[in-house]
Amino acid sequence: MKTAENRYTELASIREPFLVRARASAELTVPHLMPPDGHTGNEQLVTPFQSVGARGVNNLAVRILLALLPPNSPFFKYQLDDFVLSELSGRDDVRAEFEEALSSMERAIQGEVETTAIRVPAFEMIKQLLVAGSVLIHFPKSGGMRVFRMDSFVVKRDPFGNPLEIIVKESVSPTVLPEDVRRMVEAVEKNDAATDAQRTVDIYTYIRRQPDKWTVWQEIKGKRIGNSFGTYPLDRTPWLPLRFTRIDGEDYGRSYVEQYLGDLRSLEGLTQSIVEGSAAAAKVLFLIKPNSTTRARTLAQAPNGAIREGNADDVKTLQMEKFNDFRVAFDTISRIEQRLEFAFLLTSAIQRSGERVTAEEIRRVASDLEVALGGVYALLSQEFQLPLVSLLSARMQAQRRLPKLPKDKIKPTIVTGLEALGRGNDNERLVGFMQDMAPFQKELAPYFKVQNLAKRVAASRQIDIKDLFKSDDEVKAEQQQQMMQAMAQQVAPNVVNQGGALLKGAQEQQAAAPEAAPTPPQ
Repeated sequence: MKTAENRYTELASIREPFLVRARASAELTVPHLMPPDGHTGNEQLVTPFQSVGARGVNNLAVRILLALLPPNSPFFKYQLDDFVLSELSGRDDVRAEFEEALSSMERAIQGEVETTAIRVPAFEMIKQLLVAGSVLIHFPKSGGMRVFRMDSFVVKRDPFGNPLEIIVKESVSPTVLPEDVRRMVEAVEKNDAATDAQRTVDIYTYIRRQPDKWTVWQEIKGKRIGNSFGTYPLDRTPWLPLRFTRIDGEDYGRSYVEQYLGDLRSLEGLTQSIVEGSAAAAKVLFLIKPNSTTRARTLAQAPNGAIREGNADDVKTLQMEKFNDFRVAFDTISRIEQRLEFAFLLTSAIQRSGERVTAEEIRRVASDLEVALGGVYALLSQEFQLPLVSLLSARMQAQRRLPKLPKDKIKPTIVTGLEALGRGNDNERLVGFMQDMAPFQKELAPYFKVQNLAKRVAASRQIDIKDLFKSDDEVKAEQQQQMMQAMAQQVAPNVVNQGGALLKGAQEQQAAAPEAAPTPPQ
């Protein structure tokens, strides 16, 4: 059986062409994202002459990050089938209650995203995808996630794009290894390498897909580490090899920068020529005729504003006279920069030149450009967001912070896309429906369930309404109290009238009593 190191070497030859293109893309944008082979932190990277590539990568990475993981708003929602809902409850009006409960679970998972600070490594992940086209992320049992560059792992996929093998190479100091592993390394190398802090040891993590599970183990020097073996369900592996674009038959993705590599190379060459030519043109040199009466030393030593004898025709300023050539280069640079700004969704490209540019015009053009990234969102939703929801929910369920859900009845659905609206589409549909029904308000009022509608609108806006709505018992108690008050108000006038009549009758009887009294005997 081949060791993980041997298999890594075999698959590395397939990765090499993709790695070469990734380094070429990084060289013209952000060089430290994919440095040259053998580069160490002590070496200096080459800085590009232009900054459009770096500015575009950072801008596009921020936009994609906000779309994939919008702040304070879940990027997914749980879908419950209507037929399953009717089987579970038997009542159609219970849909709002189920959506409210599922919405609270979505907010709990969103809170886990916030507390574990996943956005920090996710931003690095997106920049790697934009520049290199492929990246590997790992979700440990606790904490955030790790990001591995393409030069640190290899992957083998089936014709459908599903990963079959993943091998990760990490170089660590022997001092951080457990005692038993250090002894194993020392036995293999036949020296005291475990005490040498300057040495590094390569650890290979092998993740292999089986028919019904994932298996993972680690190797050092061709020896498997004993307690490193583990298994994962097929739909919950913490190792996710991501691609920016999917190409059938290829194990790695193509980057976004690679599509515009020609413009970036042209811009880099022209900018370098302009910068170097401008530096040469900025140098001031004076030429003096060899046989003139004006001496070079006299001019060189003269202070500013001094008066010296001489002939002005004997002195001439050396000029390159390349203005027209520079003008052509400047015009070409402007056109290339405009194309790249559109490609990387930079704001300066979507604002036309003019005195009156409305905000609505800028928003519309920006939305049109965002639509072009719809395919990117679709791929990342399947390879990153859905596994992220599954892993976070499994972690929270293991910690008993989230109830278990039936997989065949409740499934997460990614709702990010244009401007990262999240659940905005559902909210827009509900609001639009209410606006359409507004003319028929009086006719539909007896048939409309306002409370269920309010719950669904609140769920679409991710609002917790537990303390906003009264319970059925509270509503019944208030209704009974109102009925009693109304009855009391109706009874009170009758009681007053009856009391007045009785009082009047008593007074009349008292007044008539002396007249009817018998005459005392004489």
